[in-house]
Amino acid sequence: MDVASNPLRIKIDPGSRETGIAVINDDSGEIVFAMELKHRGQQIKNNLESRRAIRRSRRNRKTRYRKPRFDNRTRAEGWLPPSLKSRVHNIETWVNRLCRFCNIQAISMELVRFDMQKIQNPEISGVAYQQGELMGYEVREYLLEKWDRTCAYYCGKTDIPLEIEHIVPKSKGGSNRVSNLTLACTACNRKKGNKSLEQFLSRKPRLLKRIQKQSKVPLKDAGAVNATRWDLFRTLKKTGLPVETGSGGLTKFNRTTRGLHKTHWLDAACVGESTPEKIFQIDKAVLIVKANGHGSRQMCRVNKFGFPRTTAKSTEKKVKGFQTGDIVKAVVTSGKKVGTYIGRVAVRKSGSFNIKTVDKTVQGISWKYCSLLHASDGYSYNTTC
Repeated sequence: MDVASNPLRIKIDPGSRETGIAVINDDSGEIVFAMELKHRGQQIKNNLESRRAIRRSRRNRKTRYRKPRFDNRTRAEGWLPPSLKSRVHNIETWVNRLCRFCNIQAISMELVRFDMQKIQNPEISGVAYQQGELMGYEVREYLLEKWDRTCAYYCGKTDIPLEIEHIVPKSKGGSNRVSNLTLACTACNRKKGNKSLEQFLSRKPRLLKRIQKQSKVPLKDAGAVNATRWDLFRTLKKTGLPVETGSGGLTKFNRTTRGLHKTHWLDAACVGESTPEKIFQIDKAVLIVKANGHGSRQMCRVNKFGFPRTTAKSTEKKVKGFQTGDIVKAVVTSGKKVGTYIGRVAVRKSGSFNIKTVDKTVQGISWKYCSLLHASDGYSYNTTC
């Protein structure tokens, strides 16, 4: 297939930790490219918190008696924390790259992970609204995410059929609201019957406390996706391509009816109503991309007390044409380290580099033996079949 000339569609399944991206031919149903993009939002959050702690400690030491100032700094409308904004930037980068190499004519994205109207109490939202083809898919997908796809009661088993279970039985006044629902295997569900949770788990107070706490905990990952969804939608609209949207329940419905197993890239291929009736993939390789960032702006390293332990680093990133993070091939022909090494390089001003291969780190390789294979772009790559 001539990928450059055929009209294709990018389909995106945004996630908090991983995002699935697929390029699909709407006419034939072929997935011509698939990838899973791993974000670094939690790493950014941890780095910012560490920097904040060090800064506060330093200010307390040096300006101990400074009077507090009025905080009059404002944030622009639509501002997102860096840990969330990085997810949008990662997806934007790869959409632009794919648009350069493929004849992309449209974009589909999962705009909402859960359709909140479809997981409300049927008595409130209307029974007729619940009785379409998507009935139950939104609720079940939400509960699978919330309870980590495990039986919430005695056994804690995974990878088995799970049933939706009422924490407070309906016979005792329990409602169909999602906060009163959990997942249980068939055996545990029958064993509980119409008992109250307190009665059923009277001999397991720790498990009872955990379930009661978990039922009230919001989904952190779902919150991150919901917080970035509109910013991502506006970013994709800037490409000038038509953008189709769909819900997480619709994605699961499409994947289930087409008999596909659950992965991030297959979820992406099933986003939206434009999903072909038959989906297939000739090349089984899936690209795994991990966001690593472009280094650190921290001028010097600090010890556990926040005091500097190194001198300020140079503002020049490149040494002899190489920079840290580049993938290089070093063919050493003399000395104690004779051999061929392929991996990521850590440059030194002296010209003696370290190369991190798959299984070890080789130190003291002269730049003269190195040749550039791939310039550092903030991502690392791998494939899976």
